[in-house]
Amino acid sequence: MLRARPNLPWLLGGILFVLAAGNAQAAENDVVSVEIDHATVFRLAAPAGTIIIGNPSIADATLQDAQTLIITGHTYGQTNLIVLDSEGETISESQLHVGAPTDKLVTVFKGKDRFSYSCLPDCQPTAVPGDQQAYFSGVIGQVSVHDGAGSGRGAATQPTGTTGGSDTPTSVPAH
Repeated sequence: MLRARPNLPWLLGGILFVLAAGNAQAAENDVVSVEIDHATVFRLAAPAGTIIIGNPSIADATLQDAQTLIITGHTYGQTNLIVLDSEGETISESQLHVGAPTDKLVTVFKGKDRFSYSCLPDCQPTAVPGDQQAYFSGVIGQVSVHDGAGSGRGAATQPTGTTGGSDTPTSVPAH
């Protein structure tokens, strides 16, 4: 009885080709996930010359050193990141996915309105895009006043947030 013996060099070559093609595809389709108002470290294989973010309102990147980016999420969404070397050759192409924080976040729905709380361990109001507008504005206004007071910018005279064009300060409603 004759048995076919596989040609080992061709077989190994074929396997290596498939693996290499799979790795190249994975490198092209990398997804970097970051939460809103959080940052993540992104390491590069070679020194960066140019950093391109498709929509910088969704996320931005800061060059920490020649081969380290700090990516910060700003709002929900997906965009892309392209890094070029000094010769204009592509080092990296990735999708950036910015999502909601989920750790210790409690979302309360009251009818169609949404309110978010950060519970670490006590629950405090937090602003997450998509929250009810007056609540969101109130939280952001209070944070701005707090940040201004801490920096000595005299922010204590600033309103804590307004709705409908009124100059009357609003507060965060208790829910």
